[in-house]
Amino acid sequence: MEPLIRDAKPEDRPSIEEIARLTWGGEDYLARVFDEWLRDGHFYVLEVDGKVIGTAKLTLLPGKVGWLEGLRVHPDYRGRGYGRKLHGFMLELGERLAREGKIEALEFATYFLNRESIAMAKRDGFKVVARFYYIQRPPVPEDTPERAEIKPSDEMEYRYIPYGWKFLHNCRQSREWLKEKAEIREYRGFKFLYPPMSENDPTFSPFKLSIEAIGSLLPATSFEAKRIGYDSIDIMLPEERKDLIEPLKELGFKNWADFREPDVLVFRKKLI
Repeated sequence: MEPLIRDAKPEDRPSIEEIARLTWGGEDYLARVFDEWLRDGHFYVLEVDGKVIGTAKLTLLPGKVGWLEGLRVHPDYRGRGYGRKLHGFMLELGERLAREGKIEALEFATYFLNRESIAMAKRDGFKVVARFYYIQRPPVPEDTPERAEIKPSDEMEYRYIPYGWKFLHNCRQSREWLKEKAEIREYRGFKFLYPPMSENDPTFSPFKLSIEAIGSLLPATSFEAKRIGYDSIDIMLPEERKDLIEPLKELGFKNWADFREPDVLVFRKKLI
């Protein structure tokens, strides 16, 4: 039977939970975002002989961006071209949405050692537009932050604003989108945001990128991490702010690649 790509359905949950258990050592967020992605749409599965063995998602982001995420293939079916098939399907979807005037570009993020995905993207005309260091440290004794909102006067020191594993262009439309979607907190005069666990892996994004801000926010980010059941404080540090690496090490932050190079890459393919 020919592989079939179709819309995801509620009854696909057990198959997708199985794929998540077998991805990233069982830490994949796919099962956690399943309900939200079903509601949002553009969520697809690849079926082989009646079994769901792959997934892919396109999310509409501000700035007419189609954000690609959730491309997974069950480990037992890798190396057979199914990832390429899903990727090709999503490219065709992006081109259709561009013709309809809904998006102007496709973007996605991946880990820098995901060589297969990176090679596939480059063959299809994607280019790296931003790079980040994924940094982590254990929580510290917590203190409660206040709920806050994004104000027009707030400066957010990013070209691309990290929102979990999504990255939004720093523009007015993105700020409005984040006002509706993100958890926003303030503590000791500094603000930060993070996505709900139902949407993405929680990375904390301080509005101000400084050691003073990141250090001051540690009790508050620790509080929020504990509240949502997360066991670390994760931050996406833009490559442009690598001057903060040494002070961040002193604050106890570590990086998967030991800070040798940025390990999260953001790709973009212009369609119009």
